[in-house]
Amino acid sequence: MTVRVEIAIVGAGFAGIGMALALLRDGRESFVLLERGDSVGGTWRDNTYPGVACDVPSHLYGFADHPHPDWSRVFAPGAEIHRYLADVADRAGVTDRTRLRTGMTGARWDRDSSTWRVSTSDGDTVIADALAIACGRLTEPLIPEITGLETFPGPLFHSARWDHSVPVAGRRIAVVGTGASAVQLVPELVRRGAHVTLFQRTPAWIVPRGERAYSSAERRRFAEHPETLADLRATLYAEGEARFASRSGDAAAADLARGTAFDHLRAQVADPALRDALTPAYAFGCKRVLLSDAFYPAVVSDAVTLVPAALDAVDGDVLTAADGSRHEVDALVLATGFASAQQPYADLVTGEDGTLADHWSSGMTSFASTVVAGFPNLFVLNGPNASLGHNSSVLMLEEQAAYAVRTLARRERVAGGVLRVDPAAEAAYTAEIDRAAASTPWITGGCRNWYVDPRSGRLTLLWPGTVEAFRDRLARADGSEFLAPAPAAATTASTPTLRPRPFPGGAS
Repeated sequence: MTVRVEIAIVGAGFAGIGMALALLRDGRESFVLLERGDSVGGTWRDNTYPGVACDVPSHLYGFADHPHPDWSRVFAPGAEIHRYLADVADRAGVTDRTRLRTGMTGARWDRDSSTWRVSTSDGDTVIADALAIACGRLTEPLIPEITGLETFPGPLFHSARWDHSVPVAGRRIAVVGTGASAVQLVPELVRRGAHVTLFQRTPAWIVPRGERAYSSAERRRFAEHPETLADLRATLYAEGEARFASRSGDAAAADLARGTAFDHLRAQVADPALRDALTPAYAFGCKRVLLSDAFYPAVVSDAVTLVPAALDAVDGDVLTAADGSRHEVDALVLATGFASAQQPYADLVTGEDGTLADHWSSGMTSFASTVVAGFPNLFVLNGPNASLGHNSSVLMLEEQAAYAVRTLARRERVAGGVLRVDPAAEAAYTAEIDRAAASTPWITGGCRNWYVDPRSGRLTLLWPGTVEAFRDRLARADGSEFLAPAPAAATTASTPTLRPRPFPGGAS
């Protein structure tokens, strides 16, 4: 079967649903969402490990036009976020346009018809004037190369593919990694009665979380007084923007934040040797800063054995660390993150001169973190330099979706309906990113992080500025980023799109 729409959206997590909402607000109803899973929700559908929750406050981690007064906690559990996305999709009419259990197996630009031809896992073809890739970056678990891993006889799985049939109480469970998932997971495993052997290659900066439940009175007030909820969201947004300074290398802000993290560590870990093992040796902000009030107490308990070294080899049920220590366990959990340098969809999308994987062979590049030279009428959400380390990623997705809708309107005023990104515009935008990132801890902080592509040493995932800077940058895009002629009103804009400009709050 062949389906014909104006725009095809691949992925029905926050990015895909956000794109659909933006289209509906603009009166565009000819679209379809392709989702390989059995429900909407993306990472919040896939990640169900014990303790999974968001690191962004609940009332900022949602769509601006769809507030949710009934969040149960300051930081929403993963299952609540999944339900929120499903509810928004239902109420907005997105679910009716979503094809579940239908993955994209390939997408190719057809120059003759000026359309995208998207092949799907059920054998159908979707023909669309424009294509939005909203697959996200937290989709493909990273399985490290560990000698003998295949010999482990017990349960072995990644934290993002949790096996709920495996009993926890009384079991010896190894957790590999001390990133965001492990910091949430380990305390919950301890609470459920497991003994955890925790392999830590690199300690993380951890600051207090301040987690608590919302009272029924608070939730009722949010529901009855929307202005109260709007004020809270504005406060949370401002607090997030203020955190950018400490993450991006402002010396005074970083010193203050590092002091907060040290105080948190000293208050919860009395043993000097253990405290040293948990102290990072790299700049604050170089890697993702974690939030937890429960991780350190779990680590100091008798229920956790901290191994301050990477897992080096597996021989049956005996795990050997890089420091030579050996540990016998019943189950093995890989909390090792996701494949991030190369987006999982990049090999599947073919433009005018090759695949996205070809175009991004030295690291992801784009214009406006959304459109890519050589890929007409294509939008990539949550792709190159569209992630954040200080505020809600949903804010970025909504800005990208709004830019995409503006671009669709521009396309309709161009002969042939095709917009091709000027390679010079993409190169200039990439140079802006590189200048802004050059002196930040993400590049200079002395750590290995997932923000930087190891092939080029470039910052390719994070946006090196505030949300407000991103909003301003996309607002200044006047159409000159495209090779196709822009409307007269756009070409006479007084502010040129590619004018070099520092990012507010960051290095220029």
